Amino acid sequence: MNRLAQDNKKKATHCEISLFPIENDCLEIGGIALTRLAQRIGKTPFYAYDRDLITQRLQDLRRSLPNDVSLHYAIKANPMPAVVQHLATLVDGLDIASSGELRVALDTPLAPEQMSFAGPGKSNPELAQAIAAGVTINLESERELERVARVTRELDLEARVAVRVNPDFELKSSGMKMGGGPKPFGVDADRVPAMLRQIFEHGLSFQGFHIFSGSQNLKAEAIGETQEKTFALAYRLSESAPSPIKTLNIGGGFGIPYFPGETPLDIGRVGEQLERIMTQARKRLPDTQVVIELGRYLVGEAGVYVCRVVDRKLSRGQVFLVTDGGLHHHLAASGNFGQVIRKNYPVLIGNKVQGTEREVVSVVGPLCTPLDLLADKMEMAKAEVGDVVVVLQSGAYGLSASPTQFLSHAPPLEVLV
Repeated sequence: MNRLAQDNKKKATHCEISLFPIENDCLEIGGIALTRLAQRIGKTPFYAYDRDLITQRLQDLRRSLPNDVSLHYAIKANPMPAVVQHLATLVDGLDIASSGELRVALDTPLAPEQMSFAGPGKSNPELAQAIAAGVTINLESERELERVARVTRELDLEARVAVRVNPDFELKSSGMKMGGGPKPFGVDADRVPAMLRQIFEHGLSFQGFHIFSGSQNLKAEAIGETQEKTFALAYRLSESAPSPIKTLNIGGGFGIPYFPGETPLDIGRVGEQLERIMTQARKRLPDTQVVIELGRYLVGEAGVYVCRVVDRKLSRGQVFLVTDGGLHHHLAASGNFGQVIRKNYPVLIGNKVQGTEREVVSVVGPLCTPLDLLADKMEMAKAEVGDVVVVLQSGAYGLSASPTQFLSHAPPLEVLV
């Protein structure tokens, strides 16, 4: 085997991180063989999310984290209504980032008081909707505070607010840094005390703080270190608060493995570290509900993207599998959603997971651009026209984060099974 084939052999081991069972060399989603599920849905491409895997992830978290820590779901990770409805039966609250997500959240059994609205650039109509619903608004700036106060007076309603803090530290080894340094998110920590005084002057209902430093982290020690700093900052800021802190949202940052060499987050270790931190927090902030807000970690590994091979071609010695899906449905898998150096997502032939023959291929979509690439020179089972290609780790930031209108192809379906 030459070096290129050896490198691609390593890439093929992506399938080993899959949580889905394999029966007769066919992937099963929600206990259903992928081929049968495709028949049931009626067409490809589609996204499928496994209800039991989502439930199992929440159960594992409950066992690992301190009992008095609340778990919230960040809808932006996957806003499919059926997924959100299912999660609403498992979590303690929801976080939204738009009026569209607000509508999905308000359709669940959870009370508005268990929801928060984050994100810069909220419009006045969005603020009015959140205030009318009774959702907590995470304030991102002093100007947003003034607008909330004005809308509150116009509606003659009380507004529940928290301050999103841009801390003076970041989550080390995170895939995407959300705090530390100049950021469009939150209020710089040193400006928060003055803002707290304004909240009191405007008579707004102060709920607490949202302090989030980064996402997609697989190192328990880095998460624990950041959580310690987060609580220390909360203690300091609480001295300037207009009333006791009711809620402290410490974000999440829990990652999932996507690429070769990545190992799953040691959630047991995360829980042990947080329990030590909570021992002091229970004394210093006895009336505060601590919240961990997660998105990708709850749904990312429970979802797959499925498309079908429509052509198989050879170009100057390289095999291409042309499918009916691509970057317009799954931008992240194409490498165009934040990757500096493109890496292959875990991709396999869903109805021939191992296969009797294997080969190195590239999987591309139907779009007229070389960016439409789902797998680049990966080893997988030899596929023919009609076989189904599966992109694993696709339950978060998949369809909703993709340019579905590009070239006007039909959007894929989504199912929860």
